[in-house]
Amino acid sequence: MPTRLTKAPRIDLELVRAFVAVHDAGSFSAAALRLGVPRSTVSRAVAALEESLALLLFHRTTRRVATTAAGVALYDRVAPALGTIDAALSDLPDTEEEPSGTLRLTTTPDLGTIVVAEAVTRYTARYPRTQVELQLSSSLVDLVRDGFDLALRVSPGPRRDSALIARKVGDIMIQLYAAPAYLARRGTPRSPAELRDHDWIGFRGAAPLQLSASGARSVIQARPRVICDDMFFAREVLRTGGGIGALPSFIADGDLADGRLVHLLPRWVSRTGTVSLVHPSRRHIPRRVNAFRDLLLEMLRQRPLSSIGTR
Repeated sequence: MPTRLTKAPRIDLELVRAFVAVHDAGSFSAAALRLGVPRSTVSRAVAALEESLALLLFHRTTRRVATTAAGVALYDRVAPALGTIDAALSDLPDTEEEPSGTLRLTTTPDLGTIVVAEAVTRYTARYPRTQVELQLSSSLVDLVRDGFDLALRVSPGPRRDSALIARKVGDIMIQLYAAPAYLARRGTPRSPAELRDHDWIGFRGAAPLQLSASGARSVIQARPRVICDDMFFAREVLRTGGGIGALPSFIADGDLADGRLVHLLPRWVSRTGTVSLVHPSRRHIPRRVNAFRDLLLEMLRQRPLSSIGTR
């Protein structure tokens, strides 16, 4: 007796895209905002997908949306494939000479604010047919799954990921800073050993800071008076005279120029990682991606991260 084949339902890809967006965003309204369509369109798409599959994908209440067990199983199967499809479609050769379309970027809040913001401004001014969507996050983002074109990332060493292409663009140099008002009140340390007598601004979970100068090494043993988990908060505490702290040199550059911060022990530095420009491994890179990459690389050649703030 011949084997009967079960015919799989034909599913519109846009229905799947709406389902994935609701799961990722946590609500129909947020998913609609992300997709740029009315909420009713997303609701109808998910309902149509549920009807096609004969499955309930979300528990809906007036206050929240929760993915069902069947929905989670479906998401785990289709989300990676959807990301691959979106990446493949975005790789189609450009039909026009001028870069156009939406460039999706992700980076950390500090690099985004101090480095990428200026690059985005130059990019959109130079290429008026482009748009930029930027996500600032300290968490590692899956570029392929989430459909990002580029990332500017910090890592302790070289990156090894066959799905990604990484190009080193700079080093993170950590140095010591304090406000003139604090130094006037407590004095200026002349050696790493004198730091233990000062108020220290530290970071939650950070290992003791190791500084080096001309082959010599020193581990900072000072006990923090303030502990935080954000570079910009730490910089603000330093600006207002809260103590001495370590910051990446590119974050302190503007404050040094304005006299709001003083660079302490300038010979002593810590190299804590590298900054890389990362993009998915693709055969064809869209013009909008190449154009932004080249612009950012030129900016960083003119003002290397490792030299900013080292005056």
